[in-house]
Amino acid sequence: MSIAITLATARRILAQLRHDRRTLALLVLVPSVLMVLLRYVFDRPALFDRVGPLLLGVFPFVVMFIVTSVATLRERTGGTLERLMTMPAGKLDLLLGYALAFGLVALVQVGAVLAVSLTWLGLDLTGPLGALVLVAVLDALLGMALGLFASAFARTEFQAVQFMPAFVLPQALLCGLITPREQMASWLEAFSAALPLTYAVEGMREIAGERGFSGTLAVDVAVITGSTLVALLLGAVTLRRRTA
Repeated sequence: MSIAITLATARRILAQLRHDRRTLALLVLVPSVLMVLLRYVFDRPALFDRVGPLLLGVFPFVVMFIVTSVATLRERTGGTLERLMTMPAGKLDLLLGYALAFGLVALVQVGAVLAVSLTWLGLDLTGPLGALVLVAVLDALLGMALGLFASAFARTEFQAVQFMPAFVLPQALLCGLITPREQMASWLEAFSAALPLTYAVEGMREIAGERGFSGTLAVDVAVITGSTLVALLLGAVTLRRRTA
């Protein structure tokens, strides 16, 4: 592993994003716009205070998955990753570079959403703000890692977007956001326990209702972090020095 190569990879990704205004708008502005729409769709501050933090964990995950899967596929099909792999750069250097770059973008994304939610929209947060930022950034990194892994199975950008129903929608339906997990069929509840987004929503629910850093929240953070690392390892397996 080389820190210099990792930082160089992160700088390259950030430079590409800086010149891609549409992607930046999708990453930074869209989650904030969705939170504004959510606030006025409910038009009830108490309900928004309960549901808003949950979606702060879902929106970064979904947006990062879409952007990363498409961006990584573009580099795979364009030969960029293959050229990088012919250089003295290990898979871990490239993956950590991606994680560092998108992690910084996730901080900006979460910061923008929180600034809008806590000021203009009047979100009343019970739990610690630092824990909310931590879980939201981890959710974004999880979406990034899954997007990187999903890009290996697509041949076009349209196909990369088509993987969203397979990787994202089942988690969104079973994570407890729409219906409490304990009210689901027993086999669905058991299946949802294996999905990382379940722990993201549960962690946000803990933050919305508890003032301290609870034991349940600690478990949720550990599961999200572990799932992100597993997804990155699976993404590393799909990196090849020569394309087929």
